[in-house]
Amino acid sequence: MVKSLESGFLFCNLCGTMLILKSPKYAECPLCLSKRDAREIIGKEISYTVSAEDIRRELGISLFDEGHAQAESELPKIKKTCEKCGHPELVYTTRQTRSADEGQTTYYTCPNCGHRFTEG
Repeated sequence: MVKSLESGFLFCNLCGTMLILKSPKYAECPLCLSKRDAREIIGKEISYTVSAEDIRRELGISLFDEGHAQAESELPKIKKTCEKCGHPELVYTTRQTRSADEGQTTYYTCPNCGHRFTEG
């Protein structure tokens, strides 16, 4: 609670900027300088929930799970023979796993036997 009194919280009714509690009597908008009675603000708590997906989105991290990322029918196919069963067509995905000046890694999956291997 003490921390919330030190920093700005809640928002200006005129411009939407976060208010700053300037004194025990009022909060002020740093942009338009409108004032609000501190009794409207003091004692209020703000809470929110952050999901793992929110964190991944904010950090630009995606889950790389070949089985769940896309349905197999949506994955691109290539005419390449499976090393294990000899099936003539494979599905593939690519990822930049090394530095930007190096090539991508290609992940192949055989739709017939499920054999997985990488190239590059």
